[in-house]
Amino acid sequence: MAILKDWTEWKNTLGNAVELGENVGMSDDTITNVAEKVGTFLANNVDPRNPEERLLKEMWDVSDINDKNVLAKLIVRITSK
Repeated sequence: MAILKDWTEWKNTLGNAVELGENVGMSDDTITNVAEKVGTFLANNVDPRNPEERLLKEMWDVSDINDKNVLAKLIVRITSK
């Protein structure tokens, strides 16, 4: 259950950041660009703490720039639910 809690906290934290961006008037493209930068930072500097984060890192590591854009959009969509 700790994994689910960590994953839920991770999604909630990112969801709050997305909501803040929307509230200050950031466009969807800007939010996606920021999400890509955050994804790259996390993939390069933070060790995954659970299987979900590990999967995201593996997908990020093998993705080209277009794939990363799609992943960033999907992550934003997941965190907005």
